[in-house]
Amino acid sequence: MSDTIPVIDLQAALAEDAPADLLRRVRDAAESIGLIQVVNHGVSLELIEDFEQRIGRILRLPRAEKAKLASPTGHPYRGWRQWPDDFGRLELERYWIAQFDNPADAAAAGVSRRWLGLYEHANVWPQQDPGLREVTSAYTDAAVGLARRVLGLYERILGLPAGSFPHDEPYHASFLVNDYPTWTYPDTASDEDKLLLLEHADGSAVTILHQSGDYTGLQVQLPDGSWIPVPVVPGALQVFSGTILTRWTNGRLRPVRHRVVAGGTVTRQSTGLFYHPSLDTVLEPLPTFVGADGTDFEPALLGELIENGVEDYLKIFGRPDQVAAWREGRPYVSELAETSAGL
Repeated sequence: MSDTIPVIDLQAALAEDAPADLLRRVRDAAESIGLIQVVNHGVSLELIEDFEQRIGRILRLPRAEKAKLASPTGHPYRGWRQWPDDFGRLELERYWIAQFDNPADAAAAGVSRRWLGLYEHANVWPQQDPGLREVTSAYTDAAVGLARRVLGLYERILGLPAGSFPHDEPYHASFLVNDYPTWTYPDTASDEDKLLLLEHADGSAVTILHQSGDYTGLQVQLPDGSWIPVPVVPGALQVFSGTILTRWTNGRLRPVRHRVVAGGTVTRQSTGLFYHPSLDTVLEPLPTFVGADGTDFEPALLGELIENGVEDYLKIFGRPDQVAAWREGRPYVSELAETSAGL
């Protein structure tokens, strides 16, 4: 397990005299599974704990209070929402925060005029914790710094000059908290019988994740199609390779496919920062990775992919009442069964 999902001392791996075996472990994991865990990563554990305690208090509010934190326009990537299964039992509770609160803030940060419409749907900040915005901003800055250090490490293990991966400013990011309830229903016989989060790969360059809880609900897929749990390592952060990194390397670095299965006796929480380059970036393989056979990756403008993200998501995962709320520009709060753990 340790070789498949290695725990990497990032400070040691970034040193000029980093051991060759350490760098090999990073390369093997990036090429085969798309995930490493990092310690000595430079993100304050006190900051992580402060954020998680704050967001935890919000997620433990009465449901009627949390419903006020749903996106007023029904945007699935803003504010709070709950995600029930077909029987109305809560599978997942989310709180999603965009990089900017409004188009004016995005413009001030240097976002091109073409993409300002992405921020017309405002973030929803809880009045119960006026300090959450500042703590989230600090956490975002720290996680972005980590994402860039890891990308620098990946350039090194691939033999690329520093700065080879596109890194124009302003970067694009989003911040997500997933909260998974206890799940003790008797019909959960196997992992496949109860997936709280369906398998997928992130569309980021890299995702920085922190997981907490009493069970290893997060699973990742091996090249042979089997699934293994990701150990909860105190103090570690998980770094997921996303599909952008796969595009840049023409498939050499694998995007990690992952899912979350039921099984916890207490609530499980994860916090993720999705890091992307500038929205103006044309995503295509670096010339180093394109040989005589060419590439199957067509050039794509990141901003256009992000623009289409909500519609693409709703086509796959949206339920009729959620889609209707989005089309009508009104809040969406899902119905839960009376026996659901989320009530």
